[in-house]
Amino acid sequence: MIKQKIFSDLKKILKELKLKYDKNFQIEIPHNPEHGDFSTNLALINAKKNRIKPRTMAERIKKILIKKRDYSKVEIAGPGFINLTLANGVYHRALKKAIKQDSRFGSSRHGRLKKVLLEFISANPTGPLNVVSARAAAYGDSLARIMKFVGYKVFKEFYVNDAGNQVDILAESLELRYREIHGDVMEEFPPEAYHGEYIKELAHQLNSIDGSKLIHFTEKDRLDRMKNFALREIHKMQMNSLEKFDVEFDNWMSEKKLRKEGILEEALSYLAEENCTYEKDEAVWFNSSEYGDVKDRVLIKADGNPTYLVPDIAYHITKYNRGFEVMIDVLGPDHHAHVSKLKAAIRALKLDESMLEIVYLQHINLIQAGEIVKMSKRAGKIVTLDDLVAEVGKDAARYFFIDRRPSSHLDFDLELAKKKSNENPVYYVQYAHARINSILKKARKEKITLKNFQTKHLRKLRLSAEISLIKKILDLPNVLNAAADKREPHRLPNYVHELAGMFHKYYAKYKIVSPDHYELSQCRLYLISAVKNVIAISLDLMGISAPKKM
Repeated sequence: MIKQKIFSDLKKILKELKLKYDKNFQIEIPHNPEHGDFSTNLALINAKKNRIKPRTMAERIKKILIKKRDYSKVEIAGPGFINLTLANGVYHRALKKAIKQDSRFGSSRHGRLKKVLLEFISANPTGPLNVVSARAAAYGDSLARIMKFVGYKVFKEFYVNDAGNQVDILAESLELRYREIHGDVMEEFPPEAYHGEYIKELAHQLNSIDGSKLIHFTEKDRLDRMKNFALREIHKMQMNSLEKFDVEFDNWMSEKKLRKEGILEEALSYLAEENCTYEKDEAVWFNSSEYGDVKDRVLIKADGNPTYLVPDIAYHITKYNRGFEVMIDVLGPDHHAHVSKLKAAIRALKLDESMLEIVYLQHINLIQAGEIVKMSKRAGKIVTLDDLVAEVGKDAARYFFIDRRPSSHLDFDLELAKKKSNENPVYYVQYAHARINSILKKARKEKITLKNFQTKHLRKLRLSAEISLIKKILDLPNVLNAAADKREPHRLPNYVHELAGMFHKYYAKYKIVSPDHYELSQCRLYLISAVKNVIAISLDLMGISAPKKM
């Protein structure tokens, strides 16, 4: 908002001075506040174009800029940087615009409706979602919300691996538990089977529907029934968990469906047509080492079954065919080797590799009483998304997962997440929102409202703490654009936590509601209303509630 104004002012001055310029000059907020509100390298990168020294060009620009009432100070630094300090009135006017935009403040057309396919979670349909999936859910959903808010057209997708070896093992595991119900008890459950309590629950659920009749089915029919039942029920389980976590998908892409539609065969044909496959040891290989991979990879095993790579290549071909401009895969840290195979296939098929982005989410440790929680459901420890939400709540879980850069390891402190104190960052931010709501309510009782507020009185907001709060409020659009472009939603909780901290300090130091200073009280109510609005917008984009009281 303010950067655009400065950019416009500088362009007019350059035109007035008849100076040539490259539009790509930067306007940044200096790290040191003593260097002004903004700094630009305009003269540095354009002086040569005008055959003058950078400082000479900067001085000529300064001479005109300092005469404008919106600039209280203009200084030349170093070889030709121009440091700008703006008049308070600039911030007051910008605050008015922000207030006027209400819940849409920070939204924009920045993304230019670019079509983005965001695939995240994509957990195997063989059990409930765990805390690793929970981090992916919070990250992916928050990124999608932010990107949509700033003008991207985002489509959220969950890829369901409902075919292959892991699904066969799921059906066999369910059959063993089902047989236990009917007296066929094993001394030791096979180590390769799925051991979770949910398998026992599914067996009892299936038994309540079918009774003992499945025992008399042929092995193929029985396992098909087990497989379809387990996949359907676990899919419902995962959807219910995500609904409680406030995450919805636009599409669930089924691997089984891809196989039925012959997409895997198409992918193999495409690779064969590009002379990228060969046969060896009765298997079909992909010469991926010629396309940047460390070695060649098996596509079809000697037994005729495809490896995991084939459906993944097929799935990504559908992404390209559906017309997306950007495709973002959110994966765990153990997928690096698999991505190298996939990217080799994309190169071999002459698809645009730059359209595919990979975000790796690092490992999570759950910390309780200073100790790492062993992720074992059988040991009674939290491991599922449902358990975590039941323990700390949806808001705290989402905030803690989003708060860290995706490439950083995350130590999730369960005790901290449950605290109702300022130590807990999500409580701290939510409390700022509730506290402002309480102040506004108190003001109404004192007959001080914004009903007849005249914005010309905003000049009374001249304390450095007040101007700093306005600057922070106005930084929201920049934070959101950067979070969307860099795929880093953690920028938002970092930002809103700082804003909440600035508000709490301001409230502790200055009286906001004072009947003896009616106009000043109105100005301060106007200011904290903007803070409240920005906190509400930020929390909503993170999928977190903004309570009115706490």
